Amino acid sequence: MNKIREVIAYKHYFEEFLKNQSTKVQDKVFKIIEAIETLERIPSQYLKHLENTDGLYEARIKLGSNIWRVFCFFDKGKLVILLNGFQKKSQKTPKNEIEKALKLKSEYYNNKSRKHGN
Repeated sequence: MNKIREVIAYKHYFEEFLKNQSTKVQDKVFKIIEAIETLERIPSQYLKHLENTDGLYEARIKLGSNIWRVFCFFDKGKLVILLNGFQKKSQKTPKNEIEKALKLKSEYYNNKSRKHGN
């Protein structure tokens, strides 16, 4: 399968989230990542833009009645950076989880500009 996008994880957050999930959930997460990497148009049941967040997306994992979210964003259109993940217990995505993801996103760009001396 041809990859359209490269998916990378920022620091250790995504890995830690993944480690705490069952194999079934992990498999589902990898299927969704594969879809993000290979599909020209990613269906919104897999990846959805969060309103009023300046480019923050959530990858959506559903298994039975359980729902997980992994935050991510695009960098130069190709890269999806996987940030923190959590199990969703209510209709609304918790504000503190969104704030955490936004913090990580700006940290990512700060580190990147420091590295490139911009």
